[in-house]
Amino acid sequence: MNDQSMNDQSGLHDFDFLIGDWTVAHQRLKQRLAGCTEWEAFGGTMKLWSLVGSQVNIDDNVIELPSGAYRAASLRSFDLTTGQWAIRWIDSRHPHQVDPAVVGRFQDGIGTFLGTDIFEGRPIKIRFVWSDIAPDSATWQQAFSDDGGATWETNWVMKFQRA
Repeated sequence: MNDQSMNDQSGLHDFDFLIGDWTVAHQRLKQRLAGCTEWEAFGGTMKLWSLVGSQVNIDDNVIELPSGAYRAASLRSFDLTTGQWAIRWIDSRHPHQVDPAVVGRFQDGIGTFLGTDIFEGRPIKIRFVWSDIAPDSATWQQAFSDDGGATWETNWVMKFQRA
């Protein structure tokens, strides 16, 4: 085993592009994993800061759903042993519930993170993809799969613009 595998800092600053204040344009399927093709659009804001020498970051979100705004946070932590990030979500509507982590890394400018969860009583796979990263913009997409990852339904897209 070499030192690199025990202390992989190559991705430690992958989320530094997201530090600061953002406005967010959301698009979300009205129903997930139901064959729905109708999207709803709404706004929001996000602020991200780094902690623990860039090994952790947290963001504070205001999500302006048509049915009413709520707040949420992402907690990202970087594992120096694996060189991977884990992302967890907590939202003010369910403050004692932290969603299971999605885990992954950036490669060639695209971050892909995978995990498992339960949606409406059935097991699913979850995929987050960060792409189109520029100094003042970025895109995040969430997709679900209920067939073990054979097919994916993108159900939420967030377009970030630096505030």
